[in-house]
Amino acid sequence: MNSRKLILACLTLCGLLAMASAHAQQKMDREAIAERLAPVGQLCLEGEDCGTAVASAGDEATSGDAPIDGEGIYGSVCMACHETGAAGAPVRGNEDAWASRTEQGFATLLDHAINGYNAMPARGGNPNLTDEEMHAAVAYMVEPVMEVPATEGAADASATEDTATTGDASGGEGSGEASATEPATAGIDGAAVYGSVCMACHDTGAAGAPKKGDATAWAPRLDKGIATLYDHAINGFNAMPAKGGNPSLSDDEVKAAVDHLVSAAQ
Repeated sequence: MNSRKLILACLTLCGLLAMASAHAQQKMDREAIAERLAPVGQLCLEGEDCGTAVASAGDEATSGDAPIDGEGIYGSVCMACHETGAAGAPVRGNEDAWASRTEQGFATLLDHAINGYNAMPARGGNPNLTDEEMHAAVAYMVEPVMEVPATEGAADASATEDTATTGDASGGEGSGEASATEPATAGIDGAAVYGSVCMACHDTGAAGAPKKGDATAWAPRLDKGIATLYDHAINGFNAMPAKGGNPSLSDDEVKAAVDHLVSAAQ
């Protein structure tokens, strides 16, 4: 009788040990699976607190000693058009498509990339890119078809943008009087702003927008006065979004684009 009880106790103990072992194994398996499924990185938007590890990595990437990855910038911003030819963009490496453009010189190409040109938005649509980053991206893009100068040219290529926002800061004699008499839009390339934002609708008539140069369509709008047209363009009107959908534009840049647009109908 005692032997039978001893055998039953041993069997019970073995069963409990087996269950405990199985539970521990299941836990280890779950932890291993979770580790394998863990993300390899973290997506962090600018301005968010993503932890010290991410912050320090960003500091290293943007430090002055680290070279700018022109290929990476091209891949994230420019390639959507320049690899496909979308919107008439010249495809990277296509010498025939780039021939007439490379004749204008690298400085002009960089200026177009920084400030926008025709259907190409300023800085490829990413206003956070610096002039140096744009220089690196454009250099990578045109490298197969032309000789690229050193990065010092980036500052010269952005002269149009700088003069549009800061003007002449030299403070020479009489400069205060000249700036006081100039309109706020002086020096701003309204055609470039129009080409980067407004032309999508005003060149096609999309959403009922009056086409550029159509005097008949513009007549009743011009009768309202330029101040009203400025207000509509800056704050939005009917189907037209505020500032053409680009809130980074200043009021003066929008006004310059409006001036360029309506001048064709006057």
